[in-house]
Amino acid sequence: MQRLLKSFLTISALSSLIVAPIFLSNGQAYAETQKGTDASYVGAGIAAGVTSGGQGINDDATFGGNVTGRLKLGNTPFSARGNVLWSDKTSAIIPELSFDVPIANRTNAYLTGGYSFVEKDGSPTPIGNKDAVVVGAGVESEIANNFLLYTNTKVGISAYQNSNTPAVSINAGIGYSFK
Repeated sequence: MQRLLKSFLTISALSSLIVAPIFLSNGQAYAETQKGTDASYVGAGIAAGVTSGGQGINDDATFGGNVTGRLKLGNTPFSARGNVLWSDKTSAIIPELSFDVPIANRTNAYLTGGYSFVEKDGSPTPIGNKDAVVVGAGVESEIANNFLLYTNTKVGISAYQNSNTPAVSINAGIGYSFK
């Protein structure tokens, strides 16, 4: 569990370092009228699995894509999120609930919890090859009217068959908001 937490924190920190300059430079272009974002959106981008289950059969790190959606839940700090992460073999459907924290103008950080449903058990996706509990962290920021960038890291707990190894996926994309 300690190794999982250390990996999760390292990947989250690296993702933040890569994405933060984009958000910070872009945030200066907007007037300080809004803290955080309440945008509901759908988006698409890439998904990169960065771990392997260690068994060598259908559990290698896998590159693919993602489709992501966020629905802001009223005036609460919570959102319902849905993700589909896919590879060339199959996909994983991940419904999640998130806790959103405004961190800058039109920018949120968020923590998520949910469950990954792999469509074809045993086939690789960026988040493992079997159904599993998923936790994550990410950042989303509006970059223009109706457009935003998002990035997140997801960790599937024991998400490989015959292995207790966590599956880690780094995801990024562009979304279209429909507030």
